[in-house]
Amino acid sequence: MTQTPAEIQLHDQIDPARLVALNTVLGIGGSRAHPFAHQAFFWDAQLADQLGRDGHPRVGGLIPDLGLPRRMWAGGRLEFHAELKPGVAATKMSVLERAERKTGRSGALAVVRLRHEIRQDRALVVTDWQDLIYREEASGQTASRPEAAPTDEVFCETRAFSTTELFRYSALTSNGHRIHYDRDYAQQVEGYPGLVVHGPLLAQYLMLMAERELGGFTTFSFRARAPVFDFEQVALCAKPGADGLEMWVRGPDGRLCMTASAQ
Repeated sequence: MTQTPAEIQLHDQIDPARLVALNTVLGIGGSRAHPFAHQAFFWDAQLADQLGRDGHPRVGGLIPDLGLPRRMWAGGRLEFHAELKPGVAATKMSVLERAERKTGRSGALAVVRLRHEIRQDRALVVTDWQDLIYREEASGQTASRPEAAPTDEVFCETRAFSTTELFRYSALTSNGHRIHYDRDYAQQVEGYPGLVVHGPLLAQYLMLMAERELGGFTTFSFRARAPVFDFEQVALCAKPGADGLEMWVRGPDGRLCMTASAQ
């Protein structure tokens, strides 16, 4: 029986130049570490023979092999305790909180939850819970009809995504998943109509909106509801909630693509 590690620690110097590169891709400029900027750090580089066919590191390490090949980022929850400091050594500790195989409406799936804790000068900066879904091979069956998105937003902005942006964001976040930059793989193997926009990239733009509207926030949660593709323009929407903002991403056909909240 192969033992999986209980936790993984990665270290990073939080290079200001990489922050500039990330902010340039996001169209905001500067070297400040905005919320979720830690996505561009703590790379876990693996040799080619340690990668799965989808470009991600093979399961069997921190994430156990549950026999399901298709990986999707389902959502997450974040607590921001302090702002990440450029040029200051940081440590990221990752632990597996949950790994459960079950049967859903579309067949077998696995639900995985990771908790990441980022520290600088021994102080906790960010706690990041990451929810992943693993599914069976694409079956060619028609997906269920997505839920309609709300239309009662108070703030809204539209955004389109170029293949260059998806590639650059993949590179900066060391995300090798081929659905984001390899159209043939996305269409022929995963069964998508185009390149898939990163769930974290959508969440990042919602966080930037929340930062502008609230002046800052300490908690953010998001849930992917339907994929967004590179040929689509979406609406990033928000309205005041009880303690902050209720947010969502609406597809060009009115479908609900992501829900989120910031406080």
